Amino acid sequence: MKIAVIGGTGLIGSPVVENLNAAGHEAVPHSLSTGVDVVSGQGVDRAVEGADVVVNLTNSPTFDDASLAFFEASMGNLLAAAAAGDGGVGHFVILSIVGVDKVPGLDYYRAKVLQEELLRGGAVPYSIVRATQFMEFMDAVLTWTADKDSVRLPATPIQPIAAKDVAAAVAEVAVGAPLNGIRNIGGPEVFALDDLGRLILSRKGDSRTVVTDPTAGMFAAVKGDVLTDTDARLAQTRYTDWLS
Repeated sequence: MKIAVIGGTGLIGSPVVENLNAAGHEAVPHSLSTGVDVVSGQGVDRAVEGADVVVNLTNSPTFDDASLAFFEASMGNLLAAAAAGDGGVGHFVILSIVGVDKVPGLDYYRAKVLQEELLRGGAVPYSIVRATQFMEFMDAVLTWTADKDSVRLPATPIQPIAAKDVAAAVAEVAVGAPLNGIRNIGGPEVFALDDLGRLILSRKGDSRTVVTDPTAGMFAAVKGDVLTDTDARLAQTRYTDWLS
């Protein structure tokens, strides 16, 4: 099976390509560095040509309202290319976020919802893989509201998942029949974000204090436990093992 992995050189894309090729498929990575610009459309037709499956793992360079334009343009170009040609692409896969449609206060989440809607409205059979928050993303979360003495975090429930487990799930879905729906995947444990911050700092020997602040950072816009799903397909990697 020939699979075009758009955004195939990034955190998730690289191991997706590796996993697919190890399983005997022909996975080809495409990105800006290989001459594919999903926003302008440059190189998109070439990247998609002859592919049985397109996996789109590209991401907006910003998390603000400009992300809406990014996903509108990129999905429009990719879907048009996927539907063109003899036979066309038989399966289009994207990676999204668990609970993405339940956080309207975040521009980036609204942009990801738009991406999902564009995929559903297209002519190509599809699958949406929604993942919980990446373990690799947690250090950045702490920097948003940190100073030399403390880190302010809300007690938002999150369910961190390792990037390698996300990549394995995306690769599995890519070679299966189109879901024409959503598959949720998540880490094996749920943490309050402030408690997770304390765990991270403790493991790193960082003496700063975590202050629980329901107004701090991006996740302050999240109400309840919408970013978790204990009924999702759960990965095996625990956060403390990943830290080690």
